[in-house]
Amino acid sequence: MATSTRNDRRREARTRLHAEQEEPARRARPRGRLSAGGAVVALLGVAAAGAVYATATDSAAPEADKPFVQPAHTTGKDGITVPYGKADARNVLSVWLDPRCPYCAGVETGLGKTFREEADAGTFRVEYHFATFLDGALGGKGSKRALNALGAAVNESPEKFVEYLGVLYANHPEKESDDEFGSTATLLELADQVPGLRTPAFNKAVKELTYMPWVEKVGQAFYDQGKKGTPDVSLDGKELTLNSGEGIESITPDAFRKLVTENRKA
Repeated sequence: MATSTRNDRRREARTRLHAEQEEPARRARPRGRLSAGGAVVALLGVAAAGAVYATATDSAAPEADKPFVQPAHTTGKDGITVPYGKADARNVLSVWLDPRCPYCAGVETGLGKTFREEADAGTFRVEYHFATFLDGALGGKGSKRALNALGAAVNESPEKFVEYLGVLYANHPEKESDDEFGSTATLLELADQVPGLRTPAFNKAVKELTYMPWVEKVGQAFYDQGKKGTPDVSLDGKELTLNSGEGIESITPDAFRKLVTENRKA
C-alpha cells in the first residue's frame, strides 16, 4: 500500500490545486456545460483550463501497432465499454473519463464508491468509457498507458477494474500536465494496492502495452460519439452535473443519490 507520506503529498497537492482553481472557478461560475464559440466546454473547463476540454482527435501512437486484443468483460463493438453492475439493470449510468483529468479524479474520488454501491444494489449499471485527449493536448503517454493498464485490470475482473480505477484517481498526477502515468513502473506500483491484481498476465500486459490497439479504439469512440470534454456523466441519457463548483470537488453522495432518484426511469 502507499505510504502515509505519499498520501500526505497527494492530499497537499489536491489542496493546492483546489486553491489555485477556486477563484477563477468562482468568477466563471459555470453550471453543467457552457456553449463557447460553438464548442461544448465541460465542467469548469473555461475557468480552469484543465483536463476537461478536447479540441482534436488523438493521433495513433506507434505503440498501437500491435495485434488487437479485446480485454475480457468489455462490451460493445471492439469492447469499447467497460460495464460494472447487473446486466439486467433497468437504468444505465454512463461515465466518460480521461485518466489524467483532475475533474475526473474529483468525480471518482468523491463518488466512485457510491457508483459501485448503487450498481451492486441494482439501482443502475455503470458503463465506463474513456478519453485520452490529454496526451495529445499536453504531450506524454499517461492517459493511454493508464487506460492500457485499466484494460489489463478489467481482463482480470470487473471488480479488479473498479478497484484499480479508484487507486489511479486517488493517486492522480498533481497537475494534468504531469505525465506520471506514462511510466509503466508507476502503474504497476499502484496496482500493488489492489489485492490479487498483480498476476503474471496483468504484469505482462502493462509492461508490453498489450491493449494499446484497444486503447486507440476506446479513445476514438469519445470523438465518434460527439463528446467534447470530461468528466461526462449521464443517467439514461440525461446529463448529470456532478462537479460541486468548488475546484475539482464533486457533489456529495447524498446529492448524487437525489439526482438519481429524480432522473432515473421509474
